[in-house]
Amino acid sequence: MKSVVSICFLAGVLLLGTASGSFAQKYTVYCTNGKTEVDTRTPQQMKSARGGNTYVLATFDYKLDADKFAKKLNGQCPKK
Repeated sequence: MKSVVSICFLAGVLLLGTASGSFAQKYTVYCTNGKTEVDTRTPQQMKSARGGNTYVLATFDYKLDADKFAKKLNGQCPKK
């Protein structure tokens, strides 16, 4: 019985940790080679994958918001 209670307690702790945002994923809209791209990678990872001409336009908590932002730009990066 104690092991069942312990397992339930651990499961609850894990669920609370996930719900509190400790594992929250960010969605970043990047400008890379003149086009917008939504990705979860860090700026360093994106520069490594896409080249040095990559920079952050905005960061969002939800993919839908990041996609809407990128769509508003019509897939094109704004002029610097």
